Amino acid sequence: MTASPRWKRLLGLFAALAVTAVLYPLGAGAASGDPAAPAVAARHGQLHVCGTMLCDSAGEPVQLRGMSTHGLQWYSQCVNGDSLDALAHDWGADVVRLSMYLQEGGYETDPAGYTAMMHGLIEDASARGLYVIVDWHMLTPGDPHHNLGRAKTFFAEIAREHGHRDNLLYEVANEPNGVTWGRIKSYHEQIIPVIRQHDADGVILLGTAAWSSFGLSDGMDEQQVIDDPVEASNIMYTFHFYAASHREPYLNALSRAADQLPVFVTEFGTQDYAGEGANDFAMAQQYLDLMEDKGISWVNWNFSDDHRSGAVFETGTCSGGPYTGTTRLKEAGVWIRDRILEGGKSSGPPAEDPSDPPVTHPAAWGPYTHYSADAHVVYEGVVYRCLQPHTALPGWEPPGAPALWAAA
Repeated sequence: MTASPRWKRLLGLFAALAVTAVLYPLGAGAASGDPAAPAVAARHGQLHVCGTMLCDSAGEPVQLRGMSTHGLQWYSQCVNGDSLDALAHDWGADVVRLSMYLQEGGYETDPAGYTAMMHGLIEDASARGLYVIVDWHMLTPGDPHHNLGRAKTFFAEIAREHGHRDNLLYEVANEPNGVTWGRIKSYHEQIIPVIRQHDADGVILLGTAAWSSFGLSDGMDEQQVIDDPVEASNIMYTFHFYAASHREPYLNALSRAADQLPVFVTEFGTQDYAGEGANDFAMAQQYLDLMEDKGISWVNWNFSDDHRSGAVFETGTCSGGPYTGTTRLKEAGVWIRDRILEGGKSSGPPAEDPSDPPVTHPAAWGPYTHYSADAHVVYEGVVYRCLQPHTALPGWEPPGAPALWAAA
């Protein structure tokens, strides 16, 4: 029997509160030295689509910002407890995208093994308060129907096991290519009911034509989706871009599409379309400014130590870290970590590790705010310095949290 949306939301809330109580009880962070959980999923609850926006359980628009893994068949070692802790606490991310390749040594070689891996990673990311995108990373062949049977099996299993969660999103076709929007749409129409049998209201992310460019990379545009949308609730359309390759025409198409369709940028990079080469931070910032203005959620590619410039970590980092700070980050990693921490806004070129920055007019301490190490706040007239990165929760005021704050 499928739980009603109302009961699903209640069960999800109880589960989130239980995880928070067990892993991060109020006041325990200060006593144990553990960083506080961001609890973003618990705070916003079940997401849903309202008009063209992604909204939280209270009906308020929400913009998620985070990272995508590389292919789990190659870089699962980069997705571990320490790296997820860093993503949630040190980077301040809201969401992680778990990329399950189908071919290239991926899911098709061991469906049971890779499904079990996905179950474990969903559990691990959820325990850290993150939203989770389950990415069905079809790429070659570009027709999603080639993997339709596998997709039905996989998403039925994932939704059956995790459909009670409030923090799960389903990306059912990464980058369809070489086929028409009509062909892609027919695939989506067959996968959505499979998920809905077990998850009545989880947000489903639908790939678009020509590598999820709304068809631009094949000479089309977003109008084909606007004229012939998928008829279903709580769905969004995906858009991917790489700043060094996809210039103003793509930026303008994203802007137009977001005015008429719910859009989620589930993959982007600051390099060329292969995720390598020089970074174009200026063009990427234009995209981030647009997405900030229109409330478009985004995920950056990729959270690994692959040799390409688009991987955030230096090669070899995933053998043991560290994943916090910027000492093991490539230039693109420093930049995107800053953008996540700053909510997408630019503060100039990528920053180096701070070394006791001056305290200048610190802001007042507040709950549900992310604080980096060495950040300064004012609480009851006293200036405090943050000892470790965390997102504050009620009960963790500086005077009562000596593991997190010290008087400056």
